[in-house]
Amino acid sequence: MPRRATVEPAEGARSLTAHEFETVRRLAYDKFGLDLKQGKEQLVSARLGKKIREGNFRSFRDYLNSVLADSTGESLIALIDALTTNFTSFFREQVHFEFLANKALPALRDRDTLEIWSAACSTGEEPYSLACTLLDALAGAPRPRVRITASDISTRALDAARAAVYSAERFHGLPTQWLRKYLLRGQGDWAGYYRVKPEIRNLIEFRRLNLIEAISHPRPFPLIFCRNVMIYFDKPTQEVVVNKLADWLEPGGYLFVGHAESLSGVRHSLQYVQPAVYRKTSDATSAFSARRTP
Repeated sequence: MPRRATVEPAEGARSLTAHEFETVRRLAYDKFGLDLKQGKEQLVSARLGKKIREGNFRSFRDYLNSVLADSTGESLIALIDALTTNFTSFFREQVHFEFLANKALPALRDRDTLEIWSAACSTGEEPYSLACTLLDALAGAPRPRVRITASDISTRALDAARAAVYSAERFHGLPTQWLRKYLLRGQGDWAGYYRVKPEIRNLIEFRRLNLIEAISHPRPFPLIFCRNVMIYFDKPTQEVVVNKLADWLEPGGYLFVGHAESLSGVRHSLQYVQPAVYRKTSDATSAFSARRTP
């Protein structure tokens, strides 16, 4: 198969037209629930412009035609990777981890297995923070077997999460004993970096997952973290996602959302506990069942 010729497109050919922006906007919304409002044209142009240069496409139209023609879906995933921002940090919104350790975990520590879902886990800081919090709060024997399912739509973010290598400044403020207990300090070329220890990494299963599509897991979760992703959805999509997450909570389970997010105006069955923390009532029926698509 002949290779694509290397062509330097004219600057004018790289201009994003209103029709092309609408095509991107519709793709992002229909496939991923991402709400690219009017005014995001410059952001889309800048981020997809890099994809055009990398692929030596003549224009946005050529690039979008290539994405739509790719039956594997890989080009579409690369497009959404380019458009999404994977900003996060360790122990972001610390109050959630304090609630987890002091309020949620005492009632769960007698279980054989404790499962948590970190939805929209980005580059892994949230699930690793959860793992450290759980091991610290559940110290001593016996304790449940801890399993964390960490999902994200971005393959690029998941690759970084699996690698589990972060610059030292990302751990600023972390207790010194935790640095020694849970992290490996980089040497030589890796000086100034830490890697999460294998025993922590092994508690986490990373998987690619689109929150607006069918979700498969053998059991409901007592704890779900889905933070700072619903701000990218419009209200109808937020409602779909929140109720899907509620389905996957066991009765009495907790859902944590971002403090910048509000479920105001979103119809759901969850009970407000405190800012950004909601609970499924103990007498609620879990809709998780055989109707789930494997």
